[in-house]
Amino acid sequence: MSTPPDDLTLAVVAALWGAATGALLPRAAYRFATPWEEADGAWRTDCPAGHPLRGWLGRARCARCAGPAEPGFPARYAPGGVRLPVVTAAVCAALALATGLRPELAVWLVLAPVGVLLAAVDLRVHRLPDPLTLPLAAVAPALLGCAALLPEHAGRWTTALLGAPALGACYLLLHLVNPGGMAFGDVKLALGAGAVLGWYGRSTVVLGTFAAFLSGALYAGVLVVAGRAGRKTAVPFGPFMLAGTLAGLLMGAYAA
Repeated sequence: MSTPPDDLTLAVVAALWGAATGALLPRAAYRFATPWEEADGAWRTDCPAGHPLRGWLGRARCARCAGPAEPGFPARYAPGGVRLPVVTAAVCAALALATGLRPELAVWLVLAPVGVLLAAVDLRVHRLPDPLTLPLAAVAPALLGCAALLPEHAGRWTTALLGAPALGACYLLLHLVNPGGMAFGDVKLALGAGAVLGWYGRSTVVLGTFAAFLSGALYAGVLVVAGRAGRKTAVPFGPFMLAGTLAGLLMGAYAA
C-alpha cells in the first residue's frame, strides 16, 4: 500500500530537521566521549592538538588546526561528522511516518537528536553522560504533558509518568544484581525511555524493553561467534536501549 503524499511530505520535512540537528552533534559527541580514566572522566575542553574548544554544537573541526600555523594536525578532530546527520534524519523520518501529524511528533523530533548523541557517545567510550540522561528524564514527561493538552494526541500522559519510574526501577534492580552487566548510566537513561514508551501504554514499554534486550543479546552473540568478544567482554547497552525505545515507539505510534 502506497504512503499518502502528505505523510511523505511530513517525512521529508522531519528528515531535513534531523539532518540539520544531526549536523550540530559531532562537536558534542567528541567532547562527551571521554573515558573515565582520562582526567577522571571530565569532558574534553580542547582538540587533539591542545587548542581550546568553544561551544558544544557544530562540526568537529578546529580552526587553528586548519590554518597554516599548525601543520600535521587534521582540521577534523573526530570521526562521524556525516553519519550523525544521516542517522538522525533517518530516525526523524521514521518517527514522522509512524506518528503522522499528531502533537507528540514534535516531542519525538526534539528528543531524537539527544538519543542519537547518547548512542554515539556510549558506542565510543561506554558512557552515558549525566548532562544528557538526567535532563532527558525531566524534559521527556514535561514535553509530553504539553502534548497531552493539545487535541488529537494519541497517547496518555499518566502512563508516561508511570512508565519512567517503573522502567527505571527495573533497570535499577538489574544494576544492583549485576553492576558489571548493567551500568548506572543505563538506569538513568531508563527514566527517559520509560516516559517515552509509556506514552503509548504499558504494552509499548514491554515491547520496547524486550527489543532492547533482544537486540543487545543478538549483537553480543554475533561478536562471540565472530571471535571478537568473550563472555565477559563489556558491551555498551545504551545504544540498544535507544534502538529498542525507537522500535517500541514506532510500533506504538502505528497502533495508536
